[in-house]
Amino acid sequence: MTIPITMPRLSDTMEQGTVIKWHVQQGDAVSSGDTIADVETDKATMEMQAFDDGTVAEIISKEGDTVDVGATIAVLAEEGEESSTAAKAEAPTETDTQDAPAEQPEVIEAPSAEPTPEPVAEQSAVSQPAATPAASPASAAGHEHMRVTPVARRIADDNNLDLSLIHGSGPQGRIIKRDVLQAIESSKENQAAVPPAAIVTSDKPTEMAQVVTPVSTTALVAGDHTAALTPMRQTIARRLVESKTTIPHYQVTMKFNMDPLLELRKSLNDQLAHHEVKLSVNDFLVRGCALAMADHPDFNASFGGDHILYHGQVNIGVAISLPAEKGGGLVVATIRDADLKSLRLISAETKVLAEKARTRGLTVEEMSDATFTLSNLGMFGVEHFTAIINPPNSAILAVGASVQLPVVRDGQVVVGHEMQGTLSLDHRVIDGAMAAQYLQTLKELIETPTMLLV
Repeated sequence: MTIPITMPRLSDTMEQGTVIKWHVQQGDAVSSGDTIADVETDKATMEMQAFDDGTVAEIISKEGDTVDVGATIAVLAEEGEESSTAAKAEAPTETDTQDAPAEQPEVIEAPSAEPTPEPVAEQSAVSQPAATPAASPASAAGHEHMRVTPVARRIADDNNLDLSLIHGSGPQGRIIKRDVLQAIESSKENQAAVPPAAIVTSDKPTEMAQVVTPVSTTALVAGDHTAALTPMRQTIARRLVESKTTIPHYQVTMKFNMDPLLELRKSLNDQLAHHEVKLSVNDFLVRGCALAMADHPDFNASFGGDHILYHGQVNIGVAISLPAEKGGGLVVATIRDADLKSLRLISAETKVLAEKARTRGLTVEEMSDATFTLSNLGMFGVEHFTAIINPPNSAILAVGASVQLPVVRDGQVVVGHEMQGTLSLDHRVIDGAMAAQYLQTLKELIETPTMLLV
């Protein structure tokens, strides 16, 4: 009996996944729980495990392929079954393989004759953007060795796209279906952005009106190229647009005296050095935000349309940036019950989650259920910024670096460290006075940091 391996749903919003790397080959024996592939989801690159024992009979989806959740990407043969028989029994359908690149690159052939120009009266009033013109004989002949999948080529031909202007994201730069669909979508957006064409008519009824089409300002020039959005970047774009267009954002900023916290941090790190523990400023901030949320439950709430949902757990989401080699972007790791955890435990959990996010990828559980988000760019020297709320949260705190500068302490001008923190808030849940009260509580905790130890 054959066992199909399908693309699993590795995040709550995942609809497609991209196979980044296979850890097995055809003929390899696998057991339940073995890591067989790395899959890029809309949130992170994650490990995919086998759920059955067997032998890899066929790998259907190649590295770089993007497939729908539930689609068959490989086939296992049970013990005693011939791999070839299993592979034949589970031969992929056209739907399963529409994104799969061909074993050999397609050859783009030059058309046999010049295309016949259409009458002027049938031309569109809006010109096709220069980024996706129809392929001419010269351009097609000049790119006859281009690597492109059959499906991608067919879609490009149907939409009159010049494949030479599309940057392939598949293995060895091969142009795949996703690249062509992205180019089509970009073309539609460009057309929507072009103002209506001016129609120049003649006062003589026997003369045909001329259609004047504007020149697109988004035409590709030498050195330009396009890159298809990764699933993660697509999700970031969709969710942030949704956040900014559906949540009434406003911001409140406050400065914090960081000298007491920095002194306490140095003292604690000196004492914990032999335990190989090193607390970061962010660890103190996570603990401070959580304790302040416990005192201000509106910051641990979500807007529910006709009600406000107050959460029982105080879960802090920590934004983690991913390296470029992992596709860039960011994920939010969740520190659960942060108000009940010590600084050492918060520090340890944060380090483990950050390392896992940047190497193997986080699980759905590790990225779920945050009720408040902390975004810190202080390590990059950023002093002040605003962040976009991570739904369904009602608030996010953006903090910058602790900057040494002249400050007034007890009526005297001295040199001290200050940090700016900016709350972005959902006005449907949190009013300005409530935000100010929360920041006052957080300021007291930060400027009296021994309160964070108990």
